[in-house]
Amino acid sequence: MTENTRYALSKVPEVTLGFWIIKIAATTLGETGGDALSMSMNLGYLVSTIILIVPFLILVVAQIKASRFYPFLYWSVIVATTLAGTTMADFADRSLGIGYPGGTAILFTLVILSLVVWKYAVGTVSVNNIVTPKAEMFYWLTILFSNTLGTALGDWTSEGTGFAGGIYLFLALLAVIALLYFFTKISRTVLFWAAFILTRPLGATVGDFLTKPHASGGLNLSRFVSTGVLAVFIIACILLIPQRAGHHPGHSEEAA
Repeated sequence: MTENTRYALSKVPEVTLGFWIIKIAATTLGETGGDALSMSMNLGYLVSTIILIVPFLILVVAQIKASRFYPFLYWSVIVATTLAGTTMADFADRSLGIGYPGGTAILFTLVILSLVVWKYAVGTVSVNNIVTPKAEMFYWLTILFSNTLGTALGDWTSEGTGFAGGIYLFLALLAVIALLYFFTKISRTVLFWAAFILTRPLGATVGDFLTKPHASGGLNLSRFVSTGVLAVFIIACILLIPQRAGHHPGHSEEAA
């Protein structure tokens, strides 16, 4: 099998409502699972990050080497980025003392820088063009940065608005993006990445709402139980919701 034949088909799933449901659940699991490792098991943010980055690297290499779209492999990499992103952001914000504003600013810059370099190296950041190893590496690097950014942004927002306020805020922003998608001609690639990035702080806020103590405004549920339930939910969604490689928003538009 030649390199061109091997990458003839996209290896990322078609964007549907089911895609976004699984994405939000995966980001929520990343928050509860990352906190379970670093806080409940008292491993700390740095050790937890080192532990979680290993499966991420293994899974992303497997994904890039895969010859076609495998739903469980793809979503496993997504979950791995959210888990590692949670502990990475917490390590930067808390252990290094950068704080939520500083961590958010740095990670937002890394996301933009990743997209700019991707655009320069490949010619487009459209997710319809994930058909080469180079494009796929930039795709996963951008997702790792965006999921790390989401943890910092979600925690920062919740600090000022409370968990419920943060959830409503990010749901409202996602609703605005949906309206822009249906009623404007704004680049679908831009809207996709905006929605993709915003689902992470939504998941982080939902995860904290589920597991933080009542005194902090949370439901005080077990991090391990919450993570297990979310994992079962994601597996059920992958099995029940049609999963196929397909066109993403922006397929018919010029490369962004």
